[in-house]
Amino acid sequence: MTGIWGIVNATPDSFSDGGRYFDADDAIAHGRLLRAQGAGVLDIGGESTRPGAERVDPAEERRRILPVIAQLAADGAAVSVDTLNASTAVAAIGAGARIVNDVSGGLADPDMFAAVADSGADIVLGHWRGPSADMYAQAQYTRIGREVAAELRERMESAAAAGIAPARVIVDPGIGFAKTVAQNWELLRELDDVVALGPRVLVGTSRKRFLTGALGEEASLERRDAATAVTSVLAARAGAWAVRVHDVAGTRDALAVRAAWDG
Repeated sequence: MTGIWGIVNATPDSFSDGGRYFDADDAIAHGRLLRAQGAGVLDIGGESTRPGAERVDPAEERRRILPVIAQLAADGAAVSVDTLNASTAVAAIGAGARIVNDVSGGLADPDMFAAVADSGADIVLGHWRGPSADMYAQAQYTRIGREVAAELRERMESAAAAGIAPARVIVDPGIGFAKTVAQNWELLRELDDVVALGPRVLVGTSRKRFLTGALGEEASLERRDAATAVTSVLAARAGAWAVRVHDVAGTRDALAVRAAWDG
């Protein structure tokens, strides 16, 4: 069955839940809830990557997330750290994280691959074409599935050259990153190009703005969560290994219905 990653944003400015879990105790409690609801991995982030977001000093990022990672890992949870910074990745692994989720695919920090290679942790390579503050300037594609897959293949080759074994790599098509609303839908329809690369595929559509292309601009978080559950099921059918979501319970139920339907 497709795995579920639960999102824990220890940030004041994430696009959908910024500030709700900024306090470490609140973030820990939320992570425990998501795990109880069925999250197999808890993805902990201390820097928003929403469109237009400004970068956070790595020291501040670590201050936000390390106590959360340490406690949830001590609970026995599988923890991923959502970071662009090699120094934060190293510290998070030391605190108990097993996976580094780098939405830039190692492009934001040239030290990332070497840091992860030495650690033994797995790494998520996201498709990325530049910082959040200016990502849409790069949203130009001819055949998006093929182009995203080709760029992810380059990141895989760079990771392998740095000493990261292919078995430790997960790829993420980067829904919402340097892609317009229409391009995100097109990429999901062409997800088989990414799946064909070979590594495990993580898909994150949760509450993202492109969902308004189907729901309308005024869609509430509850409606976006329902749409996320649908896109997560469709991604699972297309070969996704795991989905990254805010609403773990709703996604768990949707995937269970899909499993029952398929027999």
